[in-house]
Amino acid sequence: MNHYDEPAFFAAYAQMYRSQAGLTGAGEWQQLQPLLPDLRGKDVLDLGCGYGWHCKYAADHGAQNVIGIDLSEKMISEARSRNNHERIEYHVASLVDWVYPSAAYDVVVSSLVLHYVEDLDMVYRMVHKTLRPGGVFVMNIEHPTFTAGVNQQFSEDGTWPVDHYYYPGKRQTDFLGHSITKYHHTLTQILNGLIRAGFRLEAVEEAMPPEEWREMMPEEMRRPMMLLVKAVKQ
Repeated sequence: MNHYDEPAFFAAYAQMYRSQAGLTGAGEWQQLQPLLPDLRGKDVLDLGCGYGWHCKYAADHGAQNVIGIDLSEKMISEARSRNNHERIEYHVASLVDWVYPSAAYDVVVSSLVLHYVEDLDMVYRMVHKTLRPGGVFVMNIEHPTFTAGVNQQFSEDGTWPVDHYYYPGKRQTDFLGHSITKYHHTLTQILNGLIRAGFRLEAVEEAMPPEEWREMMPEEMRRPMMLLVKAVKQ
């Protein structure tokens, strides 16, 4: 079973501030939003759409067709309930198994799902295939410093230990009191994989909490948690 379909884990996830507040509750949104192109009249695909916040944003900002996919049935159910729109279709599907039609979309978005994928290069190739020439891929993935963090936690002495950085692959970590499987990818893998797939990198940013949040979230300024990338199909 997908972690997000486990009742106890999903209940814990639903209590997170970002789960309840949507995009305004996502610390990275102030940096991610400017990376999105003008969405008016665009066809948009959201890989790992979760509750559908980015899908609804796209539809509200003029996208003509939006497809949101997520492996979790519970996530898709929430998306249909919270962020329904006549120009959005939600599907229960894995981004690895999804059929990517050629040159079908102008924008592909993926937020906080690619660290659950072992073969990034395969996803990059499929995204490149499904984008039209000049199409934009905006992705948010857990930062390699975060995924290489030991248990993804600060140590008892207050430092953030990083280990086995150059050994990509499966990592088991505790998230919301549950053991979760993720995949660590180095910065070289993440960025050069996009270049090899035929993308031009347009922006690379390490997410920081908004300035007004930093006093409440001092630990989030001590190491990056997320990596934001804007890439364009050449």
